[in-house]
Amino acid sequence: MPFSWNCQKKQLPSHCNQYAKCVNWIKNFIDYLRYERNYSSRTTEGYQADLEAFKRFYEAIDSNLSWAEMPADIVRQWVMEMMDKGNSATSVRRRLSSLRSFYKFLLRRRLVTKDPVHNMSGPQVEKKLPAFVREKEMDRLLDGDFFGEDYPGKRDRMMLLTFYSTGIRLSELVGLDDKDIDLDQMQIKVTGKRNKQRIIPYGDEYGDSLRLYLAERNSFAKQQKVETEPCLFLDEKTGRRMSPVKVRNIVKKYLSMVTTQQRNSPHVLRHTFATAMLNHNADLQSVKELLGHESLSTTEIYTHTTFEQLKEMYNQAHPRAKTKGGNYGNQNSGNPF
Repeated sequence: MPFSWNCQKKQLPSHCNQYAKCVNWIKNFIDYLRYERNYSSRTTEGYQADLEAFKRFYEAIDSNLSWAEMPADIVRQWVMEMMDKGNSATSVRRRLSSLRSFYKFLLRRRLVTKDPVHNMSGPQVEKKLPAFVREKEMDRLLDGDFFGEDYPGKRDRMMLLTFYSTGIRLSELVGLDDKDIDLDQMQIKVTGKRNKQRIIPYGDEYGDSLRLYLAERNSFAKQQKVETEPCLFLDEKTGRRMSPVKVRNIVKKYLSMVTTQQRNSPHVLRHTFATAMLNHNADLQSVKELLGHESLSTTEIYTHTTFEQLKEMYNQAHPRAKTKGGNYGNQNSGNPF
């Protein structure tokens, strides 16, 4: 979709403050992300909210401040205020990243001459291992009688099986259409972040379950005489595509039946898929491609999870891992070998 810039690529005039105020730079930046970089609506809305939050902050300090002449101290004050209000380090770093991207955009178009975010780092984030559901718990859920025999029950099981079998994101599952499923080639076409598409293969169990689910869904739609969308997962009440909120609540409901961990979201099933693949000797590069990660470093976090499992298995299974006194790996146990 074409769009026009409200600002010109030229050197800043001497009356820079007044010039900066009359130009809607945020809108231009969001249009750039949406139409040139193909960012999703959810992502661009996040960028816009972050930038408008900073704009409200600096205008409350000094109404004469502008994007073009922004002191770095104002940005630091913003970061400190967010931390004082209890925002997580992750949230603060994300907002700072939005501001940094915005100023890079302005610099490339010569709308500003300096970047107040340059070389500014956010608060340190504590690295946490991704939460995942153990294989035996997933087996108990998918092989048990937790799901109803009606259409909603079979759909719910199929959604959880899809998350676990493919590792796709919540937005990717909600966006699946029938045309994205190739039953003959046994693969799914997934549209991920920035509208990037990838192909994910699936196995016999998933294929058999998928065929049964499609028959049940089509029969349900015919009986209810509802005009359905061409989506894979149908809301039984509206006849339309499932909402992300409803899918999230369904996943939380069923995972809570087999695990006591607090985090029971669709993203936990994405972690569960990656962890299971690596535990069964999949190489890291293949898992990266299946998950749709741009960087291998993003996928590497799952190796830490599997290594923790490996240590646990070693301590439980190896005859020399546990001393007679009950201490693991105690080198001062006095055992002379």
